[in-house]
Amino acid sequence: MQKLYKFQWDCGRMGSVEGLFVADEGEVAAAVGKEVYFGEILGKHSDVSGTLDAEDLTVATDDQDFIVKLVGIIGTTTISGYNPLSYIDGDED
Repeated sequence: MQKLYKFQWDCGRMGSVEGLFVADEGEVAAAVGKEVYFGEILGKHSDVSGTLDAEDLTVATDDQDFIVKLVGIIGTTTISGYNPLSYIDGDED
C-alpha cells in the first residue's frame, strides 16, 4: 500500500532535513535501520548522514485516491524536500 510520508531530521545548529514523499510501506519498512547519506546538503562540510529510524517518518495519509491524484499532478513520488529512500547508502547489504 502506498502512503504519503513526512521525513524530518534535526541536525542541530546546521539546520534540518525534511521531505514529503510517497512510497510503498514495504519499501519503507525495508529501509528502516539502514544508513542514509545525503552529503553536504546543509552547506559546505556538513556531511549529513545517519541511520533511518521509524521515528523519523510520519504517515501523512494512506488515502489511495488522494495519493494517486497527488502523484499524477506532481509527476513524481518526491513531493518536496528530500526522500531518504533515494539516499540509502549503496554499500549496505
